[in-house]
Amino acid sequence: MAFIGLGVFGNWYYQDESLLFRILGLIGAAIATVGIALQTERGRATWSLLKESRSEIRRVVWPTRQETLQTTMIVMVLILVFAFILWLLDSGLSWVVSTVIG
Repeated sequence: MAFIGLGVFGNWYYQDESLLFRILGLIGAAIATVGIALQTERGRATWSLLKESRSEIRRVVWPTRQETLQTTMIVMVLILVFAFILWLLDSGLSWVVSTVIG
């Protein structure tokens, strides 16, 4: 958290310097932050989780284009059906209320 504050302060303090140098400074601060974080137990656990997540993503079986289009069409049709049902309920309740109120 201190490195973020330091980065913001440094970016403001050196606002007259070249944008390239300020960006390189922020990238350097980010690299230093990651390096320090990896020295802690929580940082190593987070890194391990990221590596395991990457390997898990490689094992995912992604749907084909046809399966994706079919599923999308089913969802769109169901949305239209439920929208029609809700419209009917709303119209019916509006008619009942207007009949009762007069």
